[in-house]
Amino acid sequence: MDFACLWLTLLLPLVAALDFRYHHQEGMEEFLKSVAQNYSSITHLHSIGKSVKGRNLWVLVVGRFPKEHRVGIPEFKYVANMHGDETVGRELLLHLIDYLVTRHGKDLEITNLINSTRIHIMPSMNPDGFEAVRKPDCYYSNGRWDRQPGLPACLSSPPLAIPPHALTPASLLRRQLASMLPSPAATPSPTRSRGPATGTSHSRSLTPDDDVFQHLAHTYASRNPNMTKPDPCKNKMNFHNGVTNGYSWYPLQGGMQDYNYVWAQCFEITLELSCCKYPREERLPYFWNDNKASLIEYIKQVHLGIKGQVFDQNRNPLPNIIVEVQDRKHICPFKTNKFGEYYLLLLPGSYEINVTAPGHEPHLTKVVIPEKSQHFSALKKDFVLPFQGQLDSLPVPNPSCPMIPLYKMSPSHSAATKPSLFLFLLTLLHIFFK
Repeated sequence: MDFACLWLTLLLPLVAALDFRYHHQEGMEEFLKSVAQNYSSITHLHSIGKSVKGRNLWVLVVGRFPKEHRVGIPEFKYVANMHGDETVGRELLLHLIDYLVTRHGKDLEITNLINSTRIHIMPSMNPDGFEAVRKPDCYYSNGRWDRQPGLPACLSSPPLAIPPHALTPASLLRRQLASMLPSPAATPSPTRSRGPATGTSHSRSLTPDDDVFQHLAHTYASRNPNMTKPDPCKNKMNFHNGVTNGYSWYPLQGGMQDYNYVWAQCFEITLELSCCKYPREERLPYFWNDNKASLIEYIKQVHLGIKGQVFDQNRNPLPNIIVEVQDRKHICPFKTNKFGEYYLLLLPGSYEINVTAPGHEPHLTKVVIPEKSQHFSALKKDFVLPFQGQLDSLPVPNPSCPMIPLYKMSPSHSAATKPSLFLFLLTLLHIFFK
């Protein structure tokens, strides 16, 4: 009899199935702590700070080495619920967590993804705003802002996953265009990918990596059955194949996407997931079914391109070495981290990689990224520079990164960045994460 009871116990899941309803702070914390306890070998739960009203800002890390970065394993982040009354992303990320941990060791694709990627998931960036919503509304509520800055995603180089300063209410955006990141913009269209802005052309803002951003956005949108429909929200905003350029949508004074791209070497996009900001609970299963494949496929994109380390002639890893494609100059040069690591998100093709150590001549190498990338891994390419480096004495690379928001550098504030009443009204009246 005892043996039978034990057998039945073992058949029970480690965590009760997550139901499709809105989870407030207490319920969300209970679920996250249960996951962290029952899947401790592949998860790590931590708070990156407190909200204005003292609520923890929880991040659950999923990966083979969840508590620390390991050389060669890229970092990825999803962030949701930036605006408190934009709720779909919050619930989708909770269900994504449930999906990942319950399939690890059973589903080969998910197991390989977790073992090769360190995934940071922040279901709610604005818990105060979410809790402030007393009467859910499709268009606007008092929980939108509530003192905190809806679903960001970031493809990142390892030491920069979810930088704490990128999650504060400060408005600093960074270039990235592939999965989900909240922005202060508003639109009545559903899941739309929105990219960053570093230069304007023909009413668009293009980065040096525009081809990658477009690929990332299309990767997500193409796997969502509703995102590519013409005008799915019946609001006459018809984005081609479900994707739009951020500046074409409307110009914005800085934000998390631009910050991540310019200062943190992290590619990030915004997703609009619903025509209604706070839909009824019975609609949540449909949102999950529509976005599940996109959420998984987007994470895989962190393994695009090329990665490796830079060493001196004695095989010592070299930090702060500029590693960029020769014709892709960034506002803040992409540099190696303290392990000498670099990650370049690139589509298949031929590239000339410029490796520059401060005080030394550039080291140019041609690389060919094949059409079929390695399974859950970017092309690996290490560089050995012909000198002996003194890690503590390498000078700071020039040009240095600007320390103030880019839009403040122009005395006249161009039309692309100048604040206006029109943009303010857009922010208030349109639907972001409907």
